[in-house]
Amino acid sequence: MFLPLSTDAPRNRTSPVVLTLIAVTVGVFLYQQALPWMQERLLFTRYALIPLRYSNPHWALANGLNPADRTSFVSMMFLHGNWLHLILNMWTLWLFGRAVETRMGSLRFTLLYLVSGLLASAAHAAVLADSPIPTLGASGAIAGVLGAHATLYPRARVRLFVLIIIIPWIFALSALWYVGIWFGLQLLNGTAVFSAQGATGGVAWWAHIGGFLAGLVAVRLLTPPRPVPPPNRFRTGPLITLAPPRRHRTDPSNTRQPPWRR
Repeated sequence: MFLPLSTDAPRNRTSPVVLTLIAVTVGVFLYQQALPWMQERLLFTRYALIPLRYSNPHWALANGLNPADRTSFVSMMFLHGNWLHLILNMWTLWLFGRAVETRMGSLRFTLLYLVSGLLASAAHAAVLADSPIPTLGASGAIAGVLGAHATLYPRARVRLFVLIIIIPWIFALSALWYVGIWFGLQLLNGTAVFSAQGATGGVAWWAHIGGFLAGLVAVRLLTPPRPVPPPNRFRTGPLITLAPPRRHRTDPSNTRQPPWRR
């Protein structure tokens, strides 16, 4: 287990889109918690992503679902299964999203987040097309934010908390190394889905992979170039360099002396 603690990537004090996404997601989760258990299950069935709903329209219709309704590809990003699931996702969004929003701007960051989440859902539905299990969570969209962060700030330092058996360990890595290790773990677990013995642990690994790749592409397409400072029309140094005054030697014989010294 490893948990990012901080990053030194530059960011603004206020990040309105990140704060709004966190507020909306937490609000939806609190609404879930207020529902009776059966109604919450019905909410998940309606708004979480169920791949079999789209790969098998007959199954969807038999279970009262519309296979043509693609709302769940986006709505699943705002649903979470429990408090730990919510806290880990929102902490990661807060940690890395602010720097990305600072560099991209609020509107472009919003597009990156939604596009990453949408393509994460599409990747999960394509790879696990026969799955009847509802999938939910913002981790696919946040994976796109991780990809954007590593692209924009590859040398930023990320402090990590790692628990090895029972020994806690805190150290720092560059953002590029951190994301590289993280993505390698997603691929390793994602390929385990295809093995008979592969246990996915209830994690949508291919949503993470799809969202991360979407973020890598979207950040290059959406991020504006850094502004080039205008050329300085005025020279900052002196226009004329003055040489130090020369000392002239005088001939003592030609020097006029006062009368009283003649």
